[in-house]
Amino acid sequence: MKKRPAWILPIIIFSLFTGTSLWFAGNAILGDFQRQWSLGESALGYVTSVVQLGFIAGTLCFAVLAVSDRFSPRKVFFFCSLLGAFTNLLIYLIADGFTSLMVLRGMTGFFLADIYPVGMKIASGWYRQGLGKALGFLVGALVLGTAFPHVLKGSGQSVPWETVIVVISLISAGGGALMLVLVPDGPYLFRGTRFNGRALVLIFERRDLRAAAFGYFGHMWELYTLWAFVPMFLISYLNDHPAVKLNISLWCFWIIAAGSLGCIGGGMVARKFGSAPVAFVQLGCSGICCLLSGLIFQAPPELFLAYLIFWGIVVVGDSPQFSTLVAHTAPKELVGSALTIVNCIGFFITIISIQLMTSLIPVIPSNYLFLFLAIGPVIGLGSLRPLVHKKI
Repeated sequence: MKKRPAWILPIIIFSLFTGTSLWFAGNAILGDFQRQWSLGESALGYVTSVVQLGFIAGTLCFAVLAVSDRFSPRKVFFFCSLLGAFTNLLIYLIADGFTSLMVLRGMTGFFLADIYPVGMKIASGWYRQGLGKALGFLVGALVLGTAFPHVLKGSGQSVPWETVIVVISLISAGGGALMLVLVPDGPYLFRGTRFNGRALVLIFERRDLRAAAFGYFGHMWELYTLWAFVPMFLISYLNDHPAVKLNISLWCFWIIAAGSLGCIGGGMVARKFGSAPVAFVQLGCSGICCLLSGLIFQAPPELFLAYLIFWGIVVVGDSPQFSTLVAHTAPKELVGSALTIVNCIGFFITIISIQLMTSLIPVIPSNYLFLFLAIGPVIGLGSLRPLVHKKI
């Protein structure tokens, strides 16, 4: 049995961070394109949704073809990091309008489908004990990667969008190379069963699996819509408080990145209390933040920002726990297929939520827009209750 080198988990975490920094690269620079190409407010929703759509297509394609079973996962991770970096770089090289931006962001989402999930599989090849804790760190890395384009954009007075794109592409390719060179296949790496669409039926028939899945769906209704529209939330507050000055991009980073604390801390607490109670508490706290979102605009900036940081912690802190719950409640021979289908449905739900938010922008005052996100936590909490009592 291979002894696990000390650098394995740090390299996997760093590589996952660099790879997932591609996710919101378009969002961080969209303001530049809105000015350059005279795009409306709806562009934010479409640019975010097309990445999600690409991710769904990539997930299903890679699952049906069993790509990470036929080839070494670290090689798959490297090539998808390289291709994702290339499609992202093409924004700088050839994008000349909204259509080309949408196509390139969709392609990047496609390759992200074999960065995030395959990174998890690589980690599972090295961890038999303590995998849950390791996954908490990995999802935390995903959160930091998602937030990174915002801090890059906000790190100076006027960082050009071209710099953001080139830097993110370079670090994504570099992280993939590190994974290829420094992380060999682990001793516990297994070849999963072929993708089985029958798992879709079980998600709705098997009570515990249904509870875990619908809890996750409620979580996803809220998560990416909040992340996508955090800049608008901050801008709306500044419009109501002209005397307050904030670096929007930098605060977007802190709010989204705070979720890494929820993922890591939730993973540690779940070892003692179980995944379902931890997911239930974090989802409940996140739902309360949704309900308070209209009132918080009257708060002083210190309280307003503290509230958003807290929301950022709990809105994604339950994500690793939902994955754990789906894995625990699905039949062993269908775990991989169940996770794939649940993830795809969850990301499809994010598209609906994001587009609904986009359609509501002209109709509802901005400080009340985020109230509708509470629909997700309410449904998720109701679905999750049976598993909380079982302390799974």
